[in-house]
Amino acid sequence: MLWLHKTERLKMSVGNSLRVVLPVAVIFFILCLIFTLHRYYSFYASFDQGIFNQLFWNSIHGRLFESSLSSSLSTNVVHNKEVPEVFYKHLGQHFNPIFLLWFPLYALFPSSATLIVLQVTLVTAAGLVLYALARQYLEPALARMITVSFYSANAVIGPTLSNFHDISATPLFVFAVLLAMEKRWWWLFAVFAIMLLALREDSGVALFSIGFYLIISKRYPRIGLAVCISSFGYMLLLTEMIMPSFSQDVSQRMMMERFGNYASGKEATPLEIIWAIVSNPWRLVEQVFSPWLKKIRYLIAHWLPLAFVPAISMAAWATAGFPILYIFLQRGQSPLGINIRYAMPVVPGLFYGAILWWSQHPKAFKPRFRRFWVGCICLSLFFSFTSNPNQTFYFLIPGSVKPWVYVSLPQQWHHVGQFRSLLAQIPSNASVSATTNLVPHLSSRREIIRLPTLELRNDAREVIKVDYAIADLWQLQQYAPAFKSDRATFQEFLQLIDRLTANQEYGIIGFEDGVILLKKSTTSKEEAKAAWLAFRKEVGS
Repeated sequence: MLWLHKTERLKMSVGNSLRVVLPVAVIFFILCLIFTLHRYYSFYASFDQGIFNQLFWNSIHGRLFESSLSSSLSTNVVHNKEVPEVFYKHLGQHFNPIFLLWFPLYALFPSSATLIVLQVTLVTAAGLVLYALARQYLEPALARMITVSFYSANAVIGPTLSNFHDISATPLFVFAVLLAMEKRWWWLFAVFAIMLLALREDSGVALFSIGFYLIISKRYPRIGLAVCISSFGYMLLLTEMIMPSFSQDVSQRMMMERFGNYASGKEATPLEIIWAIVSNPWRLVEQVFSPWLKKIRYLIAHWLPLAFVPAISMAAWATAGFPILYIFLQRGQSPLGINIRYAMPVVPGLFYGAILWWSQHPKAFKPRFRRFWVGCICLSLFFSFTSNPNQTFYFLIPGSVKPWVYVSLPQQWHHVGQFRSLLAQIPSNASVSATTNLVPHLSSRREIIRLPTLELRNDAREVIKVDYAIADLWQLQQYAPAFKSDRATFQEFLQLIDRLTANQEYGIIGFEDGVILLKKSTTSKEEAKAAWLAFRKEVGS
């Protein structure tokens, strides 16, 4: 009878935890979906959203992984000053065969919004798998806190409230790999490991870290060795042989932008970069710890929702160590952004390490520490909001205080309502060049590039100038007083439009609330031209 009583109490405890975890997951899903869709429909989504939407749109129309927008970021365009190509294969920049699983969903609902829903769904599902993983070691109350911490982490919220990206499924697949390992479902372990590798060319770093943990923990050293060899070999095979067959972006752009400080020339393969790093250990150490303050802050942001437990968990350092090292070895400040997608591969290892630490120290879960943990979660949520990830909360948080830059919700939606008619004037099969915030909404087409570029190479291999050009000058004007890049871009576009209209290469066929629509080889409409000239006079030179 005593055994039945304990079993009944355990079932009640699990049920109570699920009743908390599921509502938290639902709240996370609903809030993230509302904010990301609002960001998109209020025209604050940016270039990457357009890249992936065009890639998906082309793929369901028989042009697998092709994108003129992706081409505009290729080494041929960026470094060799060539014209973007509509038939450029995105696989030369990032190898994402996992998208083959997402294409049927997009075919049913062919919209950029579908990708947003997919991303939020993948991240939400990751939290539920994490709960199942935590329950392999922990009592329901602790597993519940771990899961709530996941949904409150800045490194989870920030990348979720962004453009669709190819790393969003990483937490789900890593947690699934770890859960399969704990259950000893090795066939499922292999399936999710392959899916993780299929996300993109560098997702093998997270899998390599899992293999490393299996070796040093002596749990499954042979499997760990196999995981390390296969993940490292797969990454080298992709970046040294397969991806270069599509383009030279890996050696001439990707490696140089991220690890160019290790290269001796203008290009380098991943293998050359790896050798340059390991052959100079002092430079390696210097790069890992410099700038030390920013990197400490980065780690603190990751540790905060878990009450800093990963900092003292050896398992966390093992399972998240290589993703952290991969970020710390890159040059520049952008890899250290907690709100961008590169932070996500670090998350699963830290949470798994925290689970293992708590399994060894369950008595530390005392009321005082529980209150401290809740405080850390609240702080993480506060910083996630106040950091205004990817300008999602632009209508709540000013872009700048001094000088004051703020766009209210009614102001932005009024602006959107004013210029939507201009977008409708662009035929679905026409070629177009648009400013960054307009690109995602026009990207369901074959021929699209970003202003100020006006030329592209079409399927006939001919260089053409786009039929239409559209620019949202109003949005740039709002942020120009505080941000140098927006100010420079605003002036660049003013001069471009002056030049295009002066030589009559393009005519102004619409101007609404600071948004101008140009059409090639067309006479300007008098009303639209007059509105443009009035705006031009108002903003000056």
